[in-house]
Amino acid sequence: MAFFRSLHKVLPCSVQHRPRHLLTMSSHRFQSTQAIEEETLPFYEHEQYYPVHIGEVFSSRYKVIGKLGYGAYSTVWLCRDLSGHEYMALKISIQLEKFPRKGQVELNIYDHLRNTESSHRGRRYIRPVHDAFEIAGPHGRHQCLVQPPMHLSIFDMLKLNPEPLNAPLLKHTLKLLLDALDFLHTEARLVHTDIKADNLMLNVADQSILDDFERAELESPSPRKMIDSSRSIYTSRSFNKPKNGQYGYPVLCDFGEARLGDVHHTGPFVQPHIYRAPEVTFEMPWGPPVDIWNVGTLIWDIFEGRHLFNHVLDTSGHYDPFKHMAQVYALLGPPPKEFISRSETTAQCFNANGTWIADQFERIPETSLEDRETRLEGDDQTQFLIFIRSMLMWMPEQRKTARELLDDPWLNKDL
Repeated sequence: MAFFRSLHKVLPCSVQHRPRHLLTMSSHRFQSTQAIEEETLPFYEHEQYYPVHIGEVFSSRYKVIGKLGYGAYSTVWLCRDLSGHEYMALKISIQLEKFPRKGQVELNIYDHLRNTESSHRGRRYIRPVHDAFEIAGPHGRHQCLVQPPMHLSIFDMLKLNPEPLNAPLLKHTLKLLLDALDFLHTEARLVHTDIKADNLMLNVADQSILDDFERAELESPSPRKMIDSSRSIYTSRSFNKPKNGQYGYPVLCDFGEARLGDVHHTGPFVQPHIYRAPEVTFEMPWGPPVDIWNVGTLIWDIFEGRHLFNHVLDTSGHYDPFKHMAQVYALLGPPPKEFISRSETTAQCFNANGTWIADQFERIPETSLEDRETRLEGDDQTQFLIFIRSMLMWMPEQRKTARELLDDPWLNKDL
């Protein structure tokens, strides 16, 4: 299924979802003083990362073709499965001794998903794991996950496209995402907690881009930086634009922060700051409705082209709950008394009637959803904001479920 077949009209002819570096190098090698790729991340320690080499074979089966990307907890590589000559993406976590949870949680989630017997259509829109194993590195063990390669994320696509998603693409994306969440919430009984544009990726609809990637690496090896005799840091290589102009459909990825079960008590540091639901901020029990809040705020990024909640950090770069909750208050009005009664922490922001009392920390801005929405008009805007408000509710149980949202009039209009 070539879901994003219309994207060839708006994306440049060569898709570069990982920007190419301005190189200072000789024979494809960087100078030793130049920080590249994962070295540029805060708190980077090279001992945490497995020293992958292009051409290396893992588990006697997966031959590394080139580097696809990197992050704070892993690097990702395109591999060829020598047993069946298929392409796979190999995600190699940082060492497990220092970050045991990061390597194990995602694998546990995928094991749970694989063992969940269901014919729900939404599981098609979740990136699976085909294989998993551990490897021994110079400084500890590393978890490896083998998954289907993905083309580019919605985040990367938005960086390439001068305009945010149009309404039809937004609606199609949301329908598939909500299908995936309905499966996760009702049958797999888990909460993703980290729904963002980086974790919505388009699957590969044109297999020739994988052959092109391998050919390009052979003909023009990726620039790299030699750290020592056993370690190199490679630059990431991007896929080309599909020859037929057809992109795949969005798939929900990265379950490293997911939680099993319907009720959780894990404190205020779940979800990205700008997508964090109020019950998480106030340290209340939380569950699947945090994903629904997350979707409502994510829509603003990919459709309106800006965050719904801005400036939620203090001057030192830490999350400021007063800044965040003042903006929520401005858009939703006072929280109900029942919400306030669920946590003693709410008394720092509201009185017993729900009135804001934290002016010494942050004043309520003068704004509304109507003021913030700039792309729609008339009845279309009205229906859209009804859709948004059904996800952005103080009371988690009053938010519509993923299944209920799939039947929303605005979401189904003109499809």
